[in-house]
Amino acid sequence: MSAGHMTSVVRLSDHRRKPPYLHFTRLELNRLLGLYAARVSKGEWRDYAIHLGPDAASFMVFRHSQEHPLFVISKLGAGKTRSKAQIARQGQYVVISRQSRLSQGHSLDDVLEVFNRPIKLVSS
Repeated sequence: MSAGHMTSVVRLSDHRRKPPYLHFTRLELNRLLGLYAARVSKGEWRDYAIHLGPDAASFMVFRHSQEHPLFVISKLGAGKTRSKAQIARQGQYVVISRQSRLSQGHSLDDVLEVFNRPIKLVSS
């Protein structure tokens, strides 16, 4: 090696592809925020949070910001392990309240219908 060349150590972990975070499309986010605004105007909901991760994108709604979420509306991905069950749920949406699955389906509009009727538990 000539004196003009420098070598440097590169950590492979710095350059590996990280799994992409699942996210809501603009249309999905507009739909969720529209539902949120309607419930805020009725005094039912007061705060929201969004969590984006490799396995799911979640929209959480709260009555009070210091509480656990009233509802979690999630868009599901296949996850890292990619089991048959996880691959089957990829692209699905789910509405959960206090560990209970209220609605699940392949369309955001379909799962949000749960907010237009009396809420009951849907078995998994």
